[in-house]
Amino acid sequence: MGQASGITDGDAAVQNTLYHLMCGMLYYSVMALFKSKSRLGIDIGTSAVKLVELGEQSGRFILENYATYELKSHGSQDVVGSNLMDLSDEALTEVVVMLLKQSGIKSRDVVMSISSFSTFATVIKMPYVNEEDLAQSIPFEARKYIPIPLDQVVLDWSIIGVVDEKGATEPLADGQEPQAKPGTDTVVEVFLAAVPKDETGRYQHIAKGVGLNLVALELENSSLIRGLLGNDLSPTAIVNAGGRSTSILIAHRGYERLSHNYEIGGFEMTKAIAQSLNIDLDQAEALKRTYGLIDTPDNKAREPMQSLVDMMLFETKKTIASYEESHKVRVPRVVLIGGLANMPGLTTYFKQRLERDVLVGNVFARVVHPPELAPIISTLSNTFAIAVGAAMRKS
Repeated sequence: MGQASGITDGDAAVQNTLYHLMCGMLYYSVMALFKSKSRLGIDIGTSAVKLVELGEQSGRFILENYATYELKSHGSQDVVGSNLMDLSDEALTEVVVMLLKQSGIKSRDVVMSISSFSTFATVIKMPYVNEEDLAQSIPFEARKYIPIPLDQVVLDWSIIGVVDEKGATEPLADGQEPQAKPGTDTVVEVFLAAVPKDETGRYQHIAKGVGLNLVALELENSSLIRGLLGNDLSPTAIVNAGGRSTSILIAHRGYERLSHNYEIGGFEMTKAIAQSLNIDLDQAEALKRTYGLIDTPDNKAREPMQSLVDMMLFETKKTIASYEESHKVRVPRVVLIGGLANMPGLTTYFKQRLERDVLVGNVFARVVHPPELAPIISTLSNTFAIAVGAAMRKS
C-alpha cells in the first residue's frame, strides 16, 4: 500500500486517500509454448483500475496475469465523492504503467472498456434493402436516441437480427448478412452505440502513453455480457453492484437491450451502517462483509442498509418489467456481479423478492486457471468481470 506515483496537485479529488495494489503473476511455462498470442483487457472504473491478461489454447482461454489498483477509504475518512476518472490522463497513464511493471504483464495488444456512464446504447429496428443504404440512414435515425450532437460522438452499429412477419427476431451468425426478400419489407434489428469523442480520445491518449496497441474500445456492458454469458443468448438481467455505483442491464441474444445506471453502491451501504451504529467505515465494512443481509438477531448491519438494497431491488424490478412488457418475453434469471455480489444473504434476498432464478456470475467459468485460486475465484470474478470480458474479445 502506498500513495500513487504521478498524482499531481491538480488531482485533488483523490488526494489523501489510500490505494491498494493487488497483482497476481500466473504463468504457464508449458502451455505458453503452444498457446496463441495473449491479449490484455483494461477496465478503468470509478474506484479501481483493473488489468487481465488472457492467453488461448485449443479454444480455451487461459488466465496468465491480473492486477488492480483500488481506491479505498482511509480509516473513517469520507471519500464517497472520490473518483479515479477525475485523475488526469497522465496520472492514469502512470497507474497503468505501474501495474504492468509490478505484475509482469507482457502483452501489448489491449481492449479497453468504457464506463456505461459515458456511453449511449440501444437496439432499434430499421428497414433493410442493403447495407450501404442502411449505413446512410442510421445517422438520421440515431439523432432520435442520442442526446448530444452526432458530430461530438463516435457512432458504431451492427445488424444483430432479422425481424420476421410475427415480430420475432432471428439472430444472424457472425459475418452473415440479411437477405432482403423481393416483394416484402425486410426489417432488421440494429445495435447502436455512441461514445463522446473526448472520452475515446482520452482512452487513446492513455494507451499511447503506456505504449499499448489499442485493438478496440468497447462499452463495458458489452465486455460484461461476453464474460458472463458467452454464447448463451437467453434473456438475462445483469446487476453489476460496485463500490460507488450500480448498473442494471438486460442482455438478450448477446447484446445489451436496456440498461439503467444509478450512483448507489456498496460504499453508500457501508456509510449507512457507520452512521447508524456510530462506528468508523472500516468497522462498518467488516460488518457488511461478515453479516450482510443474514436475518439473525445479532446482525446489526442489516437494518441500516436494507432500504438501499430495497432501492436496488426496485430499480431491478422496474428495468425487468419494462423489457418484459415492451418485448413480450420473460426474463427468467438475474446474474449478480460486482463487489456486493458475494455479500452474505444478498442472493437469497433477491431471489425471494424477484421470484426468479438469481445467481452470482463467474467470468472464470470458461477460463483455465490454477487450482490454488479456487478459494478466491469468486472474489476475482467480481473484481475483474469487465476486464476479463474485454480480454476475451477476438476482433
